[in-house]
Amino acid sequence: MLTSKEVAIAATRALDAKKGVGIKLIRVDDVSSLADYFLICTGNSNTHVKTLCDEAEFVLEELGEKMLGREGHRGNTWELLDFGSVVIHVFTEEARAFYDLERLWGDGEQIDLKDILTED
Repeated sequence: MLTSKEVAIAATRALDAKKGVGIKLIRVDDVSSLADYFLICTGNSNTHVKTLCDEAEFVLEELGEKMLGREGHRGNTWELLDFGSVVIHVFTEEARAFYDLERLWGDGEQIDLKDILTED
C-alpha cells in the first residue's frame, strides 16, 4: 500500500512523462479534509488533457491504487481524477486560468518538484 505522498509522486511523474505543462503539487491535508494532495496540470489541447488523465489513471491503477471517480467538465477543458488521498486536476490553459486553483488552495504547501520531475 502506497502512502499518499508516493501516490502523488507517481501521478506527477506520469503527467510529466506525457508532457504535462505547469505541474504543481500542493499538500492540502492541513487546510482541507478533501485530500492530502492536489495535483494540478495543464494540457495543450482537449485531447492532451484526456491523454494526461488516461496516463495518470493507468500508472496509478498499475500500482494498485483504485480511482474513486473521474469527472470531465465542458468537453475536456477540466478533468478531475479522485484517488482519495490525491486529487488530480488537468485543465486546458484557459480553464486553469479561470478556476485558478493555485490561488484557491494557496494556504496549502507547494511541493518542490525538482527532485521528482526528470530534466529534459
